[in-house]
Amino acid sequence: MDSVEVAAAPDAGPGPAWQSKCPWGAHNTTSMSCSLADVMSEQLAKELQLEEENAAFPEVVAVAEGPFITGENIDTSSDLMLAQMLQMEFDREYDAQLRREEKKINGDSKVSISFENYRKVHPYDSDSSEDEVDWQDTRHDPYRADKPTTTPRKGFIGKGKDITTKHDEVVCGRKNTARMENFAPEFQVGDGIGMDLKLSNQVFNALKQHAYSEERRSARLHEKKEHSTAEKAVDPKTRLLMYKMVNSGMLETITGCISTGKESVVFHAYGGNATEDKVIPPECAIKVFKTTLNEFKNRDKYIKDDYRFKDRFSKLNPRKIIRMWAEKEMHNLTRMQNAGIPCPQVVILKKHVLVMSFIGQDQAPAPKLKDVTLNSEDMKKAYYQVLNMMQQLYKECNLVHADLSEYNMLWHDGKVWLIDVSQSVEPTHPHGLEFLFRDCRNVAQFFQKAGVAEALNERELFNAVSGLNITADNEVDFQAEIEALEKMNEDHVQNHGKKLSVFSGDGDPPIYAE
Repeated sequence: MDSVEVAAAPDAGPGPAWQSKCPWGAHNTTSMSCSLADVMSEQLAKELQLEEENAAFPEVVAVAEGPFITGENIDTSSDLMLAQMLQMEFDREYDAQLRREEKKINGDSKVSISFENYRKVHPYDSDSSEDEVDWQDTRHDPYRADKPTTTPRKGFIGKGKDITTKHDEVVCGRKNTARMENFAPEFQVGDGIGMDLKLSNQVFNALKQHAYSEERRSARLHEKKEHSTAEKAVDPKTRLLMYKMVNSGMLETITGCISTGKESVVFHAYGGNATEDKVIPPECAIKVFKTTLNEFKNRDKYIKDDYRFKDRFSKLNPRKIIRMWAEKEMHNLTRMQNAGIPCPQVVILKKHVLVMSFIGQDQAPAPKLKDVTLNSEDMKKAYYQVLNMMQQLYKECNLVHADLSEYNMLWHDGKVWLIDVSQSVEPTHPHGLEFLFRDCRNVAQFFQKAGVAEALNERELFNAVSGLNITADNEVDFQAEIEALEKMNEDHVQNHGKKLSVFSGDGDPPIYAE
């Protein structure tokens, strides 16, 4: 390639001295010749740039000894160097993952864990500054207060005026604060040690007693939830009893809940295979008595004063009341069934679960008497039927319903059916006549409001059912005579140890003799 000449300006010749020193004057330039390849050379450009940098920055800071790997001096031809770089990057990512796990697990807990022993690169080896070190990742947290030191066995520390005994107020206060961490996890105590909190013995004992009370209350609530029958739900033990009935073939399937009350929950079920001594109806009603005891605390008078269950009644064990309540309804239904009174047929009793025949059809229970709409003839027929059932219940079954109303009477197949007789008592009960008078008042008021002209008032209905001839002008005197009869009967039981004969030999109504 032809050489390129860079020609300088022609010499201006000799001239005055001021022309050679003038900055605007022409200056002598030397001609330099180079090839085009040298001008386009990259190596020449780097050398020129390096010379300019050295001229601009003559002082060079010395690099610390030891290998320092950057992106410019990497020897990519060395497999060892590449492996070390990849391993270092992997270790840093692994440590970052451990820090995230620590933060996720610890959260705001007072007790924290650390994965420091599992790290690949320690904090001082990382490229983060000392101020950026996460102190939660280290063994010692400078921001966490030290736990109070224990007093030696001799009971004091120090000498002379500086002696401190184990009864020192500050020492005891810090010890009590540290002992709060032994409370149940549900009892939030906060960071008392970090705040250097000092609790007196009186305050600590009060907090300790409160923590124990809360722990016992939580346990009771859990047990109550686990072992009680709630609305439309059963506890595990009751569920097991119902499963056994299905597995044994007594019941085919349990469809669901059809009714709830204060004392029980009623489920519908289809009957299974009949046995030799037991006839199982096609549809059954499973009455599960609630085990919460709340509804039975004020209803023990129906059992403890009943002569059939008086000896077995235990005030100290309320759970037995529930089973006796179910057993009492079974015996009362059996009496009513033997007397021919329309009522559910008892199938089996298992603890507090009573299986009966279902009053209704196709999972639809029979309507209550208060919900059904009857014409005048049917309502009159229902009244006389109820009157007849009350007389049968009193004379033949020797029972008083004690909760008879339009809510406990069903209308099915053109007649009235009695249900819910778990609280029924005998007439010789200390409050038997009072219960009967209350039933008569409920029945009389319902049928009088329904428009039955032949309906008797409560006093006339009471005399018609019981056979007693109590003549009183007002209700107050009438109830006073009833209480007097109950008092005479109670005195007779206490003096002679047995109840009065409520039936005479020819089947006449009971007579309370002096």
